[in-house]
Amino acid sequence: MFDFDLTLPLMAVQFILLVVILNGIFYKPLNKALDERADYIRDKETDEKERLAKAKELAQEYEKQLADARKQSQEVIAKAQADAQKIAAETIANAQREAQAKKEEAAQEIAQQRQAALGVLEQQVDVLSRQILEKLLGPEFVK
Repeated sequence: MFDFDLTLPLMAVQFILLVVILNGIFYKPLNKALDERADYIRDKETDEKERLAKAKELAQEYEKQLADARKQSQEVIAKAQADAQKIAAETIANAQREAQAKKEEAAQEIAQQRQAALGVLEQQVDVLSRQILEKLLGPEFVK
């Protein structure tokens, strides 16, 4: 079976010495590196969460600013359209007034020309009537 002589305590001392050496040389630096890595990952994760929260906040702020800008642009467009309609209505009204004034002026001019033409025609009718009467009756009877 198994002998309990001096080899067992020697083996136990060697095992404990090996554990102490491995712990000092290998396990402690490895555990330290693993702890540092875990701390680094934890810090980065925290930083990234903060950055993500900040990015979301900025995105919301930009969306709000964009909505405000859209609202303002819609207001500007509506105002510009109202101003354009007002200017168009004024221009149309001015054009209608000018057209009416020119129409009345033309009507007056036509009336004057008509009166002048009627006057000329009356004179020509009188002259022609005399000429007809002179031809029909002779120049002695017409005066």
